[in-house]
Amino acid sequence: MDTNKFNGTNYNDWLRNLKIVLDFENQGYILDKPLPTALLEGSSPEERLTFDKWLEDNRKVRSIILALMTNQIQKQYDRLDDVPSIMLRMKEVYAVPDWHIIYAATKAFFGTKMTEGSSVQSHGSRCFP
Repeated sequence: MDTNKFNGTNYNDWLRNLKIVLDFENQGYILDKPLPTALLEGSSPEERLTFDKWLEDNRKVRSIILALMTNQIQKQYDRLDDVPSIMLRMKEVYAVPDWHIIYAATKAFFGTKMTEGSSVQSHGSRCFP
């Protein structure tokens, strides 16, 4: 478990390992499914069951996420109660874009040449669809 802890530089690898663990536990949906709306007084038993299951799975997944972080990073996220909030903030701070996507976009941009006599507008629309 110590070898796969999130340390601030291994976000993509850490996230992949986390998803593997959560998929095994059938709790992967918690990463990006927001908290269900608060239960009203006349909620059905199915809605209550769904809500309670989400809260329980959120508690478990939050504990797993915090356990898979270094102590310093844990302190930044331990006050957040729901997993989607933790994941959103981590993605904003630590996510590294996939290089193959950046490469393809750069290649398409720099590989586009304006043909003589064509309008700048049509060239721009090819570069930035």
